[in-house]
Amino acid sequence: MAPGLFEKINTLISANLHGIVDRALQANSVQVMDEYIRQVENNLSDLEESTATVGGTVKTLKRKYEEFAASAEKLDRDIDTLIVKGKDDLAAAAQAELNTKQQLSQEYYQQWQEQDTQYQKMLDMRLKLEGRLTTIKQEREHLRSLIELAEAKKVTTKTVKSLDALSNVGDAEISSLSDQIRQRLDQEDARLDMATRNLSEEIDSAVRGSEVERQLEERKRRLLGGAGGAGGTASSSGQSSSSN
Repeated sequence: MAPGLFEKINTLISANLHGIVDRALQANSVQVMDEYIRQVENNLSDLEESTATVGGTVKTLKRKYEEFAASAEKLDRDIDTLIVKGKDDLAAAAQAELNTKQQLSQEYYQQWQEQDTQYQKMLDMRLKLEGRLTTIKQEREHLRSLIELAEAKKVTTKTVKSLDALSNVGDAEISSLSDQIRQRLDQEDARLDMATRNLSEEIDSAVRGSEVERQLEERKRRLLGGAGGAGGTASSSGQSSSSN
């Protein structure tokens, strides 16, 4: 995803919805909210397109990694057969080819993991942005009704600077509506905070899990030698290039 789009979306996600609502209230118009909605919808469209592109890249890199890893695993078995049959020249050529395949496999693996991490972040950003869009659209209608009610009751909303001030105008119905809007905005902020923490924990867990797997594979190769390598998975074959 382009850095510019990333920054725009982060700005929209972290926007203070209370501030947007208060500015709309101060202007006695929902146009401020309409502008935010327009920006979110435009950037959401760009984000979805970029996410689809990165998602396709992730699938391609994974497929390439699996192809090279499987080919390297087969070639590794063929080298053993050639050695047993005394065909050392062919075994040497096959070993050189194996080294190349393992290196390419490792490169595809690293690229796949990096792109997949980015892809998951983009998916999470899309969910957050959609949540903000849904919330602001709902509150736009609530605020529009509140402004109309205040006008009908001759409350001079142009002099009111925020929902907090409007909740103190002395009218029970208006105060109740403003409190409800404020509470819903608080809930949306809480959901955003929780989603952000959950994503960070998932990424940390995935990184730690990959590191543990790598360490165990290294230990197996050191302790078991050839037996450990033959019993590994396609993933461990791809990650063993550094030892060749």
